[in-house]
Amino acid sequence: MQQHQPRKRFGQSFLVDPNYVARIVAAIAPRPGDNIVEIGPGLAALTRPLIAAAGHVNAIEIDRDLAARLAAEFAPEALSLTVGDALEFDYGALGPALRVVGNLPYNISSPLLFRIAGFESQIADIHVMLQREVVARMTAAPATPDYGRLSVMLQARFRVTRLFTVPAGAFRPAPKVESAVARLVPLGPSRPHIADQALFARIVAAAFGQRRKTLRNALSTLCDEATLHAAGIDPGARGETFDVGAFVRLTNLVAERSPGT
Repeated sequence: MQQHQPRKRFGQSFLVDPNYVARIVAAIAPRPGDNIVEIGPGLAALTRPLIAAAGHVNAIEIDRDLAARLAAEFAPEALSLTVGDALEFDYGALGPALRVVGNLPYNISSPLLFRIAGFESQIADIHVMLQREVVARMTAAPATPDYGRLSVMLQARFRVTRLFTVPAGAFRPAPKVESAVARLVPLGPSRPHIADQALFARIVAAAFGQRRKTLRNALSTLCDEATLHAAGIDPGARGETFDVGAFVRLTNLVAERSPGT
């Protein structure tokens, strides 16, 4: 099973260190009957202990050779396997209280996180391993170098925590970067009310599209200076200086003043 040739086009790098496998599984703390979906099970380093603890795992694997190995190792009642792209998968079809697990390919990590976040109402928690720099952006605070679009979009929906780093030597082949494991838990009742999710996404994307631009210029096609002032935002400031709450206030004000935006 270890003779699989990693494919660069899928960003494959397999976790092989049993100590880090155990740490990740302990962080997830799977329980019998949990509704788990694993993205990219690969050589099943995490899949085996997850099935042992929960009894059943849903998995999405894009590599047909790996999928065939998984299907040969696990009975259908233990592993429900989808051969396909995690970016296109309908996570909503798996039901409520979904626990998402995955060693995410670095080349699609941000769009995949945005995709999964869209099913937030059905998610119990997310445990993912990503490039350490991506996790730094996910957890960043305003006015820090790592704070940006990913920070705001995820923190508007989830409480994001970096759990621990994973060295390159824990993988085969060893990537050129370190990884980190992050936990995302939906904010639930404390989630800020956003009147228009699509507008929120457009405002945040524009605010960070060219980081050196002031919000006056970056958001000129979406709102005027009077609206920025009304939301308590200095038009001459840059996007990275404002917290999630400021972007929420601005979105709700723009939506209120421009019905149908």
